[in-house]
Amino acid sequence: MDGAQVGGYAYGMWPVVAFNILLFLFFAIGFIKPKKKVEWRSMGAFVGFLVALFTEMYGFPLTIYFLSTWLGKSYPVLDPFSHSSGHLVLVFLGLAHSAVAMTILHLISNAIIFFGGYLMYKGWMLIHGAKGETLVTDSVYSYVRHPQYCGLFLITIGFLIQWPSFTTLIMWPILIFAYYRLAKREEKDMEKQFGEEFLKYKKKVPAYIPKSGREIK
Repeated sequence: MDGAQVGGYAYGMWPVVAFNILLFLFFAIGFIKPKKKVEWRSMGAFVGFLVALFTEMYGFPLTIYFLSTWLGKSYPVLDPFSHSSGHLVLVFLGLAHSAVAMTILHLISNAIIFFGGYLMYKGWMLIHGAKGETLVTDSVYSYVRHPQYCGLFLITIGFLIQWPSFTTLIMWPILIFAYYRLAKREEKDMEKQFGEEFLKYKKKVPAYIPKSGREIK
């Protein structure tokens, strides 16, 4: 999900920044569909994460700039502003220009991102099919109560593995807290709507991290 440029200054690509922000934003809005003010505030945290991520990935590498300034000659790479040097995990492992390491990193991070996207899609399909009239407890909802938010979290984790930066590491806890609070509000609404049925479901199924061997029939 990033460019293959090896040497030279690989940033300042602002149209690419805008395209990627809009792409993932439309994807998230399409499957989460915020309606209330609190839902839009939570989406704002996700937008902030996307802006921080793609600005540093393709626009201006603030984290690399600071690290190379602070560390000087001890910074692990000679060409810090090439795109391959933007993968800080590989940089500090001494593998920034290893094609094998780069491939493995992208396979792992992209798998997490795409699986997160699948959870968002699957969760939305089930909720859309129920039309708010029945409590959905099957498929991905038999493992976690908030698969769409889990999917969103996985997408951001995948990006953090692929392109960690000061700004995204600051934004990520804010994003998680925003959706945690939103999920709490939604569960109160579910309790009012479905009563004891939802409370039984809530006792059996964890909110975000699935338990092995636990599934609602």
